[in-house]
Amino acid sequence: MSTHVEARNVVKRFGPTTALDGAGITIAEGETHALVGRNGAGKSTLVSILTGLQRPDEGEVRFSGEPAPALGDRDAWRRRVACVYQKSTIIPALTVAENLFLNRQSEGRTINWRALRARARELLDTYEVDVDAQALAGDLSVEQRQLVEIARALSFGARFIILDEPTARLDGPAIERLFARMRSLREQGVTMMYISHHLDEVYEICQSVTVFRDARHVLTRPVAGLPHDELVAAMTGEATAAYEARQHTPAERVVLEGAGLSLAGRYTGVDLAVRSGEVVGLAGSASSGKVGLAETLVGLRRADAGTVTVNGTQVRAGDVPAAMRAGLGFVPEDRHHEGFVPLLSVGENATFPIARKLGRFGTVSPARRRAEAERLIGSLDIKTEGPDQPVGDLSGGNAQKVVFARALVDDPAVLVVINPTAGVDVKAKQALLGAVEDAVERGAGAVVVSDELDDLRICDRVLVMFHGRVVKEVPRGWSDHELVAVMEGIEE
Repeated sequence: MSTHVEARNVVKRFGPTTALDGAGITIAEGETHALVGRNGAGKSTLVSILTGLQRPDEGEVRFSGEPAPALGDRDAWRRRVACVYQKSTIIPALTVAENLFLNRQSEGRTINWRALRARARELLDTYEVDVDAQALAGDLSVEQRQLVEIARALSFGARFIILDEPTARLDGPAIERLFARMRSLREQGVTMMYISHHLDEVYEICQSVTVFRDARHVLTRPVAGLPHDELVAAMTGEATAAYEARQHTPAERVVLEGAGLSLAGRYTGVDLAVRSGEVVGLAGSASSGKVGLAETLVGLRRADAGTVTVNGTQVRAGDVPAAMRAGLGFVPEDRHHEGFVPLLSVGENATFPIARKLGRFGTVSPARRRAEAERLIGSLDIKTEGPDQPVGDLSGGNAQKVVFARALVDDPAVLVVINPTAGVDVKAKQALLGAVEDAVERGAGAVVVSDELDDLRICDRVLVMFHGRVVKEVPRGWSDHELVAVMEGIEE
């Protein structure tokens, strides 16, 4: 089988930091090849080099045996490689057709809109994307946006696609549909590089896997016959056991209560109570209503009916500051849009909720903020140059730790976290789940909403939602089969 993509002996430095140190990857034509590694291992830097956004300091990139195009020749790069990023590049205010042919709507001075829509429909049909070409992109689901991005990438003529954490915000059925589409593309001769922290997906969809660790290439092997433990050891440099969930001792005091909560189109008639020292999970498919319910508990959504009580205080519906004042800490679903301000520092992001306590007369003491930030950096093991580094410069796992730091900084009575480990590596997952359990041992209650079964293992009980209703409470000790059966509505 001939080589489609090759990066050899690549070195890339950013100031004193070496992001890639003689690393490389070789991907065969028509292969789906996984690239895995902990956050900060160098995966994103390699993607930027393979897509022509960065020039390597040393080493070379070749496509089908030929040297990569000049960095400024964007059209040549688009014909060779495309990347579907975890963070969508679709423009919500434009239609699907406009997104598909952005900056190439017409060869003349005027745009023939009918022809543009016809071209878009033909492209969508070719790659079996069931989306209306005239629909606004902002109205599409996450799954539909990803499929539109894949179709757009292929329309340039690229036969090599990089998929960066494509399943991070998809539920089980949507992931299966994506995998079916990927298998179909592979049968058509499309080569793919698949980046994921979900190792079960690597085994399901990929033929080969490359591991980066600490900016270096450490392993390339066929997936078939590669033991899970060996793959994890290559990623971490050591054998890593599964996260050991701790036993909790809930108190009688209720720290979070939702009574008679309903929100049209999302959930109906939900009651729940979380006690001090208890972790309660919310599980279900993407359409189950679990995220909408969690966002109601923290004030991001306003319920049509029902009440929310935080630490003994009934909170006005849709009032996030009031919920935080009452003692609630929150880790949102999308850290990029709701979790942090990328241009502000680690210290500024982490101490937002207590800024009023860090000075007098409306000012913030830089020394007090720095001291508090350094405490949080130490307790959560955030890999950063210091409190003054912009959060946008951090790896995904460390940025998520900053979001956790902000949620925990005021020692909340209750913690609500949504998909806390999405898009982070094995070590970061353990640190983040450990932070939840540390807060619970200090007396907080916690609600964990997750698509990851491993996240839910720390829960004392899991409330399973199906079509907007809580259909079952499952105590600790469940099996994957048992929980998934209830989530998918197929429990006997």
